[in-house]
Amino acid sequence: MLAIKNATIFTGNGDILDDQVILVKEGKFSLIKNKDKIPIDYTIIDAKGKVVTPGLIDVHTHLGVFEEGIGEEGHDFNETSSPTTPEVRAIDGLNPNDKGFADARKAGVTTVQVMPGSANVIGGEMSVLKTTGNIVDEMVIIPTSGMKAATGENPKRVYGKNGKKPVTRMGIASLLREKLMETQDYIKNKEKKRDLGLEQLTKVLKKEIPLRVHAHRAEDILTVLRIKREFDIDVTIEHCTEGHQIADFIARHNVRVSVGPTMSTRSKIELNDKGFETIKVLLDAGIPCSITTDHPVIGIEGLVTSAIHAVKAGITEQQALQAITLDAAKHIGVGDKVGSIEAGKDADFVIWSGNPFDLRNKVEQVYIDGEKIK
Repeated sequence: MLAIKNATIFTGNGDILDDQVILVKEGKFSLIKNKDKIPIDYTIIDAKGKVVTPGLIDVHTHLGVFEEGIGEEGHDFNETSSPTTPEVRAIDGLNPNDKGFADARKAGVTTVQVMPGSANVIGGEMSVLKTTGNIVDEMVIIPTSGMKAATGENPKRVYGKNGKKPVTRMGIASLLREKLMETQDYIKNKEKKRDLGLEQLTKVLKKEIPLRVHAHRAEDILTVLRIKREFDIDVTIEHCTEGHQIADFIARHNVRVSVGPTMSTRSKIELNDKGFETIKVLLDAGIPCSITTDHPVIGIEGLVTSAIHAVKAGITEQQALQAITLDAAKHIGVGDKVGSIEAGKDADFVIWSGNPFDLRNKVEQVYIDGEKIK
């Protein structure tokens, strides 16, 4: 049992506290106002001059399925045998010993969503997990947190260059519609032979999980929102690079978006209008936003750096923190468990040498479920 006193607490929900003590018992948070009333059986950490934040969250990563430093053998994130593979699951190809997990912990990232890549129009299921452990099943918070889909250049490049559908954006949208319509028919006639892919897509049509769609350009975002309306499904927009161009329209659709990896180069045409100002425009329009590295496109240790750049582009430090803590937790469906320092939530937190939005400050200690991991 721990008691952290004298710290400046960035709670993750927009509040900054200087007059409370964080208590950790059985892996959960509680708060008290009087540091003279710390129970005698608690181990006290005096964090004077330090800042405590919730553990950071990256909502869109390929940790463990796109391993670093080993080449093709570690690339288990794109099942390119078909442009639609709803039957696959990222969790089945995830290696918890990927060095990226250690980098995440060192950077204060305690929760991630791991998903298939964007080569396919439909890429498969994703999971949310903590960043510590060596048994994936014990790291997982939500085994199935969404179904991956992708628009734009990636599916066109992977399949179109071989003359296979999709060759165009029209082809991408048609494949997505075809598979959703096939799933509708499957739901109506359960006497058919069982189909793993359609079983998993059924969760999308029943709104048990969202369709999380890679969409950079404005026209691709509009296609995703059109399909959302047509099939009455929940979606998130992943990347949303040109979202600032159509922010007011996006705001009418009750969706969450992730923005990033904005620190990357303009490596393809659909990144031409990228910039850290995008998240400010989206937030100003009332759209809930998260910031992502899309690890390993940008190393996950760059999550805070990305947030700092967003602050430089006009959002507040607390908005930036929420984009990598509480809003991120809500984006991936775990806002009731992690993302803020509140009584009853998992005791995932980071002790910083100072304000984390000063890049000179560093992560000193990291805790997951109340256990020190760094």
